Amino acid sequence: MTTNTIVTSDDILLKLCHSVAHVLSSTSASNVTHAGMVQSIARTRLKPDLGCFSIFDGGFSGLVVINFSASAAIEIYRRYMLNMGMPESELAFSHTSDEVGNVMGELMNQILGDFINKISKELQTSISQSQPKMLTINKELTISIDANLDDAVARRVSFRTENNHIFYLEFAMDKTEFIRLDEFVYDEEFDPDSLLEQHSSIGGNNDSNSNVSPWVKMADKPAIATRAIDNEADDLLDQLGI
Repeated sequence: MTTNTIVTSDDILLKLCHSVAHVLSSTSASNVTHAGMVQSIARTRLKPDLGCFSIFDGGFSGLVVINFSASAAIEIYRRYMLNMGMPESELAFSHTSDEVGNVMGELMNQILGDFINKISKELQTSISQSQPKMLTINKELTISIDANLDDAVARRVSFRTENNHIFYLEFAMDKTEFIRLDEFVYDEEFDPDSLLEQHSSIGGNNDSNSNVSPWVKMADKPAIATRAIDNEADDLLDQLGI
């Protein structure tokens, strides 16, 4: 008899922490890390300077809040925009700018998308999220956020940007466990560009095509196949003496 694997709310929180660190690090071309310790809290709150929250439900319900300091929000925003190719002269300097709020909301959306995709596959359940809401919050204000959760578990984890600016993730969800009854295999993530590059490298390493995009090479394949058929037809006509 095999021992069943049990996935707790803290295991799910760790997956969320990995998604936050992965998405913010990759999109900003920097190193964002989370603490190895988690803090148990009574309830989730939006706090200064920039707070973002989203509610998810389905297989289980929960609430995600990320509270950015002004310095952390500006660092992530500027690194993200520079990584996207935007000139530095066109970037905002204040966390109260609408552009900063929009970018941080989009990053929150990417974080939750990555998290939900992984959780749905690994726990074989389905959850959906609300559109993230971003608020600029005054220093003297905190906003309590409650969701209709069953015996809620609430946690707080601190994160650090590459320039050592701190921000916090607050997470609440139903107190629940997922128990693996049987072994299963879920599909791994793959990058289409990497897959095409792999196949194009197997086909040959022609220097003249070394800088051509894999997508362009794939688009050229019908023309290549047509030329091959034409050549075969010419060879057949030559053999027949026509």
